[in-house]
Amino acid sequence: MGVEKGSAFLLKIGDGGAPVAYATVAGMRTTQLSVNGEGVNVTNKDSGGWRELLSGAGVRSVSVSAAGIFTGSAAELRLRGHALAGTIEDYELSFESGEKMRGRFLVTRLDYAGDYNGERNYALSLESSGPVVSL
Repeated sequence: MGVEKGSAFLLKIGDGGAPVAYATVAGMRTTQLSVNGEGVNVTNKDSGGWRELLSGAGVRSVSVSAAGIFTGSAAELRLRGHALAGTIEDYELSFESGEKMRGRFLVTRLDYAGDYNGERNYALSLESSGPVVSL
């Protein structure tokens, strides 16, 4: 995999339709993706003192965080609506290489801040609900 620009790492929100159409959450300056996994411990007396995990078992999740400048786009307003309602929606992460990841996420945090005579900015956190697939 070659070197990629961070500015090409985009977060997109689904429109709730079938098929789902995605819109970029505008004004983002930073994005981060974490893939988390918990294994099932199958250590026993024959493990020789080493922990053993069962492959393919356990709980996996994806966490996304982003921050940027609020522009009032339809995608941002949709995201805020889901945060207030506590609803789960389809999201897509796209990368400069053309790779995409899609899944359903819950907005677990949405912060707004602003300074006098400055821009209004936001920070958000998403947690996956169900499988996240790489396309």
